[in-house]
Amino acid sequence: MSDIITVPVKIEPTPYDVLIGEGLLGDFGGRLRAVCDAERAVIITDATVAGLFGASVTSSLEATAFDVSTIVIAPGEQSKSWEQAGDVLERMADAGLDRRDVVVALGGGVVGDLAGFCAGTYMRGIAFAQVPTTLLAQVDSSVGGKTAVDLAAGKNLAGAFVQPILVLADTESLSSLSEKEWTSGMAEVAKSAVLDSGASLEWIEGAADSLTSHETDAVIEAVRMSVVFKAGVVSRDERESGPRESLNLGHTFGHALEKVAGYGIIPHGHAVAEGMRFAAALADRTGHAVPGMADRQSALLDSLLIPRPSVVYDVVELRAAMSSDKKARGGRPRFVFAVDAGEYVVTQVDEDMILDELRVWARGAEEGTVTP
Repeated sequence: MSDIITVPVKIEPTPYDVLIGEGLLGDFGGRLRAVCDAERAVIITDATVAGLFGASVTSSLEATAFDVSTIVIAPGEQSKSWEQAGDVLERMADAGLDRRDVVVALGGGVVGDLAGFCAGTYMRGIAFAQVPTTLLAQVDSSVGGKTAVDLAAGKNLAGAFVQPILVLADTESLSSLSEKEWTSGMAEVAKSAVLDSGASLEWIEGAADSLTSHETDAVIEAVRMSVVFKAGVVSRDERESGPRESLNLGHTFGHALEKVAGYGIIPHGHAVAEGMRFAAALADRTGHAVPGMADRQSALLDSLLIPRPSVVYDVVELRAAMSSDKKARGGRPRFVFAVDAGEYVVTQVDEDMILDELRVWARGAEEGTVTP
């Protein structure tokens, strides 16, 4: 087991720690017991993760006197639905959980969002812990308490802020990821670095080869750096009334792309990366960004080998999908622009300019300049 990195998330009245390191899953029960006196724990996971890590986490919990049950869902974004949440809540009730018990989210962002949403609504809220097993979940979605399910009208439109009592990120679990899942997580690492500081952006630019090779030290540092950055942001702004909105860089166009393509077709991180490129182009055109910032972001995403969609999606549908984004005001989308490394602005853009940039994007996809 490597040294354990502890990152505090100082959200009052419910602060908690994010633990980062190799080989942590086998000691999860002891770590949870230190912050929780529950008698029962229900693990919510998907079928893939259950086969990889379910037995280890269950044994660890049972060894520390938890009575354990498991709820297994199908993998993929389609499980992050209102219907699936209802089924999970019924199964939690069937397991006899009460307010003293704890939910354990074991898996990626879909599992974490769904499990946290169910924990926050069951009996008006019971404790939950995050055990993220994907890169995207470790660097982003497991930290900060955002939980949600998707609605037909848009992504994450039904949700609540539900802070975990513990997050345990075992970087050894990342060896199970496909390249698609890996690059999806790398997009969120890149987003964090752009927003964090010039030093963070320079570090990831220099470490791109090591990260694409999955070198252990570089991966642990990328997770640590991303978590420290996000913990700092959400500690200052839990409910997204100020600086936390910066974390939506790439999400206005990214969420629209996910919706129009069909949830689960384009991985979330890939959609965010495309959204970063789109926002950077708009920021460049509107004069919000320093010269060269759009090219710098694009070069970083290329160096991390994050693929781009090759399907040409309808411009009108994409624009309509942007209106359901949570940042929109009166149907008008708002964009997070990276002005420079460590600097951002959130703003609305002229409607004609949005449509024109969407047409530019669509032509690029059609001509193959946006390639898989």
